[in-house]
Amino acid sequence: MSINRIKNLKTEFLEYLEIEKNRSQLTIRNYDHYLNCFLDWAMVSLPEEITAELVRKFRLYLNRHKDEKNRNLKKKTQDYYIIALRGFLKYLAKQDIKTLASEKVELGRSEEREVEFLELEEIKRLIFAVYGNKISDLRDRAILELLFSTGLRVSELSNLNRDSVNLKSGEFSVRGKGGKIRLVFISDSAKNAIINYIKKRKDVDPALFVNIKKLKSNKALDKHICSLRLTPRSIQRIVKKYAIKAGIVKKVTPHTLRHSFATDLLMNGADIRSVQSMLGHSSITTTQIYTHITNRHLKDIHKKFHSKNSKE
Repeated sequence: MSINRIKNLKTEFLEYLEIEKNRSQLTIRNYDHYLNCFLDWAMVSLPEEITAELVRKFRLYLNRHKDEKNRNLKKKTQDYYIIALRGFLKYLAKQDIKTLASEKVELGRSEEREVEFLELEEIKRLIFAVYGNKISDLRDRAILELLFSTGLRVSELSNLNRDSVNLKSGEFSVRGKGGKIRLVFISDSAKNAIINYIKKRKDVDPALFVNIKKLKSNKALDKHICSLRLTPRSIQRIVKKYAIKAGIVKKVTPHTLRHSFATDLLMNGADIRSVQSMLGHSSITTTQIYTHITNRHLKDIHKKFHSKNSKE
């Protein structure tokens, strides 16, 4: 068996992820990158040559690796390589190919993730930073309102079509990570913002949020010369623009608004299982990153009940 054989097994694994596991093309590309990195470093020709000691040395390599700016890889990034390798080993075992058992490859202990979110007063400042009646203003207001109202990922927002958002019922389904479908709900202010924006649209492009410059330059509006859909990167730039305009010093991205959506729900009494469902998290562990933020309410409880007891 040559080194090409293990590369072929990697290709079969990626095809398995695409067909059997219904993973996105982005996920498959990432797994391809991580596994290529391992295989190029390890220079193994047989699956059984992948040993616990080899994986240990690879982890040391990742931990000591410097990028072009002389920075170490983040622990979370290092984990991505190991997760991809573990998935590959699990696939090989499923095919009865002798190799290292995937359960012998454990993820390193990672630092607790910090979540950046906006207070309600900052959310208001961000949204009110959009004013004017131009179609671009109305679009940007609708984007900000919808992000905070639904907790959508930026890719999910970008992929929305006009006919997929039910403004009458105030709810719609969205296909998230792993092709999973979940129900999201629109606030009245987000609904009104979308209605005001749609009224200004004279084109027939199916995308909910479009590039206004392309829209204006497209003289044949009834013919799709090119896609008018806003890219996730463009939406990120829009959010950043109004955060600066609102004087918010925190780094604000569409994902910051997703975090803000989740923390707002929890702080107002929503249970974590419901928040998990609304965010589309497959694991409750992912949603639990927000619980330490809401622990600030413990201070109020302590003050209320402890001071009461001390006065007695």
